[in-house]
Amino acid sequence: MSVRSGTLPEITRPGVGVVMVSRWRVGTPERQRATVEAIGRAWRSREWPDTGLLSYSVLTGNDGNTLLHYSQWSGVEAHAEFARTFRDERNAEIDAAVPGIERVGLRPYELYRSADPAEGDSRVPGCVVIVEVEFEGPGAERQKAWVDAVFEALASDPVPAPGAISAGFHVSTDGTRVLNYAQWVTEQAHIDALAAPGDGIGSATEQWRRVQNYPGLTASSVTRYTPALSLSAG
Repeated sequence: MSVRSGTLPEITRPGVGVVMVSRWRVGTPERQRATVEAIGRAWRSREWPDTGLLSYSVLTGNDGNTLLHYSQWSGVEAHAEFARTFRDERNAEIDAAVPGIERVGLRPYELYRSADPAEGDSRVPGCVVIVEVEFEGPGAERQKAWVDAVFEALASDPVPAPGAISAGFHVSTDGTRVLNYAQWVTEQAHIDALAAPGDGIGSATEQWRRVQNYPGLTASSVTRYTPALSLSAG
């Protein structure tokens, strides 16, 4: 199978059993661009691996240092098979082009709930905001209950953020984390939403306060990325 290129993954793609998320630290904006180019060459010059890989996407961190990798698989066994048979050759070519890449934090997730674009919304995402929260110890029901609380807060927010397009809430398979893959019109739209009244994204409502002070929530982080490359079977 050949490789098809785009810039963004289909978050609600059918048949996805697990999503693998990781980061590479490369150091500078120039090395970010060079790494994305090397990834594109390494993948386009080879047939698409027939291991249950549905898509592989790369986003450029607006910190000028990191790359986010978001890949969709039929299941964890498919990812393990790819790692055994195809990953090293591709990474070796990428490392030869951009030496010194630091690979960190590979985690498996499952998509739990998504807030899709409104009907007729044709805006193109220019920024992806990754929101991660961590809980004290594993608890699958707590992960999902927290996400449900976010949806309640969104539904009752009197002043929704105008630059938000969609969101995909993923729960880690170890029961400890939630990752929101949120698409925004621009980075500035997200910055403006953070600067609005309230604590972070969302109005100063009781529903948002419940989200922000949820029992067992121990840490949270927000990072912004620019879509760079999305590959799938052609």
